[in-house]
Amino acid sequence: MSIHEIFMPALSSTMTEGKIVSWVKSPGDKVEKGETVVVVESDKADMDVETFYEGYLAHIIVEAGGTASVGSAIAYVAETEAEIEAAKSLANSGSTAATTPAPEKVPATASVGAPTAAAQNGNGSNHKEGRLVASPRARKLAKELKVDLTSLKGSGPYGRIVAEDVEAVVGKAKPAAPVTPAPTVAPVQPAAPAPAAPAPVPAAASSAVSGQVVPFTTLQNAVVRGMVASLAVPVFRVGYTITTDGLDKLYKQIKSKGVTMTALLAKAVAVTLQKHPLINASYSEQGIVYHSDINISVAVAMDDGGLITPVLRNADMVDIYSLSRNWKSLVDRARAKQLQPDEYNSGTFTLSNLGMFGVDTFDAILPPGQGSILAIGAARSQLVATPDGLFGVRQQMQVNITCDHRIIYGAHAAAFLQDLAKLIETNAQSLTL
Repeated sequence: MSIHEIFMPALSSTMTEGKIVSWVKSPGDKVEKGETVVVVESDKADMDVETFYEGYLAHIIVEAGGTASVGSAIAYVAETEAEIEAAKSLANSGSTAATTPAPEKVPATASVGAPTAAAQNGNGSNHKEGRLVASPRARKLAKELKVDLTSLKGSGPYGRIVAEDVEAVVGKAKPAAPVTPAPTVAPVQPAAPAPAAPAPVPAAASSAVSGQVVPFTTLQNAVVRGMVASLAVPVFRVGYTITTDGLDKLYKQIKSKGVTMTALLAKAVAVTLQKHPLINASYSEQGIVYHSDINISVAVAMDDGGLITPVLRNADMVDIYSLSRNWKSLVDRARAKQLQPDEYNSGTFTLSNLGMFGVDTFDAILPPGQGSILAIGAARSQLVATPDGLFGVRQQMQVNITCDHRIIYGAHAAAFLQDLAKLIETNAQSLTL
């Protein structure tokens, strides 16, 4: 008997269980080796999972919407049609499949499934002509908007259908609006609500009914585990007030070129970290881990609840214009749940900015595996004494750094903040070099 188990893969280093978003194949369907059979929601993203076996999807153990721990069986693949019934019986009996040989439980990138991003990077070894290939986001959109994926021509690598292809066909299908004079304003995205606040309230919170218990999403569960683990770390906090007139002036000059304030702040922090490698380090039982790269994680609230920290890799080395483009791409793909693991788990220092909500100051919780996180408040006009003994109005923001006290001490954090303030206040223009 040649019946194989498809296991729930580990799609990230922090993943302990996964949720089945959708099954691409149905029981009885023929499957090819390396073909996507299921879309899994890990703790941070939706990923295509491929089978390493050729045959027929005989039985689904965990249906769409269900969860399974990493390494547990979620389906059976039979090598022949004649063995499909045997696989069903095996599932009903609760026994383990007698595979020949038994599949080895190894990391997802080398076992049952792997993200189809490999194909996006130019590896087309698993591509087969005539096979429907679509991203998880495209499949989800198509289901919601009732679009037949087989009628679309994909614009992605090897003809892969992406979310934009689905949105494009829906846009064309909409009836044309009556032609009326319109003011010359920037086009509004059809799905975007009128801005009533600096940022949208997560849907999970806004759609809850009074008295209802809403289960945590996979992402929210991951955040809970991370925050609980962080509370076991001894930390301390240091606050600092930074005058931002120079930074604000620079931002106004280059905003039209696509530069974001997030990228400017990340760049300023990264450049300052070059002089303070201990602040960019992390704790291990063997000692202090000094990282060779300066990778800035930036906290982003997800629309459906939870928190993710896309990473601006080598932020000290990348020019501000490329950094801003990278940031926009990261945020778009984070909200579409399309980030790859190294795009959210490779950070060495984290920024958390609530300034856009008008928050003056707050404490940030240290992320697992990092030594520091910087909380950034809003810039406000303040009446201050100037060096010449007069009074003047200056834009000032308050920042508050949380550090792992096992490796970083108060003087280290204070020196870092002092140098960060000096860069922002007296040499902001250097961030464009």
